[in-house]
Amino acid sequence: MLVYFGVFIKFKNDYFLIMQTFADKAIEFNRRLGYAGDLPEGFQVINPFLDNPETIEVMQIFYRKYYDDNQKRRFLIGINPGRHGAGVTGIPFTDTKRLESACGITMHSAHTHEVSSLFVYDMIEAYGGTARFYSDFYINSPFPLAIIRKSAGGSWLNANYYDDPALFEAVKGFMTDSLKKHINMGLDTSEVFILGKKNGDFIGKLNAEERLFDKLTVLEHPRYIQQYRSKEKELYIDKYLKSFYSDNYNSSHVEPHV
Repeated sequence: MLVYFGVFIKFKNDYFLIMQTFADKAIEFNRRLGYAGDLPEGFQVINPFLDNPETIEVMQIFYRKYYDDNQKRRFLIGINPGRHGAGVTGIPFTDTKRLESACGITMHSAHTHEVSSLFVYDMIEAYGGTARFYSDFYINSPFPLAIIRKSAGGSWLNANYYDDPALFEAVKGFMTDSLKKHINMGLDTSEVFILGKKNGDFIGKLNAEERLFDKLTVLEHPRYIQQYRSKEKELYIDKYLKSFYSDNYNSSHVEPHV
């Protein structure tokens, strides 16, 4: 069976298939992104693409800059966006500081700093820089919108999809559907890299049911490394890069950072 990723357009009496790039598919996914399901009491979802028009603009610039091709990429799977990273910029693990300093894209309506973003972009620099990394990898999450939870004091804090059993059950179907949509953009499913050990447990359960990926490689989450193991950051960067170059994967790009 042949599967085409493109759009048919009609010119006079003929139809033509316009092939979509990876960027086209990622942008379309984000522009259509929305969660309309139920949530347990005390939880809310933040959709940056609805809350701030500039988020759509910088997201499109980012994907046009790094993904405007049809190249297959490997998948790094996060948990769900934080309020100060993708919850603002629309780009996973990217706060406005790294968006400008590493990607050369300025966001004027917001200025944010996220701990996870710092580690991720140090790792990307060690890999060979943003252009090289994003030509090989795509980062996103099974629940690609930010989740917040109301604290006892009334403030809203970041939450993970697995923090509450009722929350996970509420979003499980949406997560599975999102993972399938990510894969259909053009991802290599022979091995995926899951960020966070607890995230790995839950993705493992989903994968056992859906058989989406052949091999799951679990890595420590960037926030954990940056917040609790910052003195050992270089060791974790090496671990990430060495896992990308396991014996069963041949790379034509860079060697591990050692």
